[in-house]
Amino acid sequence: MKFLGIGEYCDLGAMYIRLIEAGHEVKVYVENADYHDVYAGMLTFTSDWQSELEWIRQAGSNGIIIFESATKGSIQDTLRRDGYQVIGGSAFGDLLESNRKYGQQILQEMGMPIAKTHQFSDYDVAIDFLHKTKKRYVYKSNGADFERTRNYVGMTEDGSDIAALLKHYKEQKTEPATVDFVLMDYINGIEIGVGAYFNGEEFLRPACLDWEHKHFFPGNLGELTGEMGTVVTYRGSEIIFQRTLLHLESQLKESGYCGYINLNMIANAEGLWPLEFTSRFGYPGYAICSALHQYPWETLFIQLLDKKSLSIATHAGFATGVVLNVPPFPYSQGYEMLSKGLPILFQQSFTQRDQHNLHWNEVAKQGDCLVTSGVTGNAATAVGYGETIEAARQQTYDLAAKVILPNIRYRLDIGANLIAGDLQQLLDWGYVDFSVEQ
Repeated sequence: MKFLGIGEYCDLGAMYIRLIEAGHEVKVYVENADYHDVYAGMLTFTSDWQSELEWIRQAGSNGIIIFESATKGSIQDTLRRDGYQVIGGSAFGDLLESNRKYGQQILQEMGMPIAKTHQFSDYDVAIDFLHKTKKRYVYKSNGADFERTRNYVGMTEDGSDIAALLKHYKEQKTEPATVDFVLMDYINGIEIGVGAYFNGEEFLRPACLDWEHKHFFPGNLGELTGEMGTVVTYRGSEIIFQRTLLHLESQLKESGYCGYINLNMIANAEGLWPLEFTSRFGYPGYAICSALHQYPWETLFIQLLDKKSLSIATHAGFATGVVLNVPPFPYSQGYEMLSKGLPILFQQSFTQRDQHNLHWNEVAKQGDCLVTSGVTGNAATAVGYGETIEAARQQTYDLAAKVILPNIRYRLDIGANLIAGDLQQLLDWGYVDFSVEQ
């Protein structure tokens, strides 16, 4: 088969490697020049993805285009109309992710309770709003490619910390930088996500539950990163799925959406409170989920496109992943001096199975050696699988310990809160039910 990957940062590099290992042809377009060294010496790149369309068309049903981000949905829609097989999202999916207020509106129309969301394009207006309402909020930028480290979960009950932060952002602002953000009412509870594959007409089952760990340090301390680690399972998801994503099925069908979509939310005794959509493959969530798939990526893609089956063969149990990084992750400033080009080695106990469960992010191959590359120092994601969260965690951290990389850093508490009581609380509230056949 032939695969053409299109993205800004080569975020699906680990997936492309798996496709190559299975004997398929893969070409990759990376839009952002700063990331052109990611997977250098490991993948075949093209500087013009449009020039590769004929290469894909010649493959017929064996040619697939994969989009990585939620920024080119309209292009995907056009390619589908032109007869190409495209997996990624759609223009509607882009809007769900990039425009938070619109996403909340759609969720409210689905019948879900939503936290009030207030959209702003002016810092002074937002600061005045905070002074008047005196409530606790969460600050989130709009746009699928926003800088996540600038998002902030307010800590004060009167909103004074966010007002101070917005004043700082205003002073930092350079013209003609666009101001586009929301303030969302703070909801206390347990963060949980539900995701599923959509084939253009219907969802494939089972859906996946995930628990992301976004803060840099344990205990929800430090800045919000894209992701520091995640726990996933394909069991127990049906209740939440039916209350959430399933209601979106007709709109996704109308838009031609084909790919993975996720809804992140807060669960508490009062209900499920949706926060945001991810209308694409999650990074590195896709790699963690793959540990629970019973067949390779190409089989799943064929299933999405031929629409003959609505059931995904998945393992029971849990998978966990932890992001292995080096300074200055999650930032880019100083990376060239601090960590770029560092050699990556392994303990003697490193096995072929370990290699399969280690999904590279910002790396390149120089001769026979792997080195850090890219922009931020996000080196790899170590993934483990087990019948329990404890077993999956053990496998994940055993693998992480076998990676030798100067100044390597990662969180040691991925899944700890679930084990300590969060999962039982979700069971008690009736949102998760492992007794349901999936």
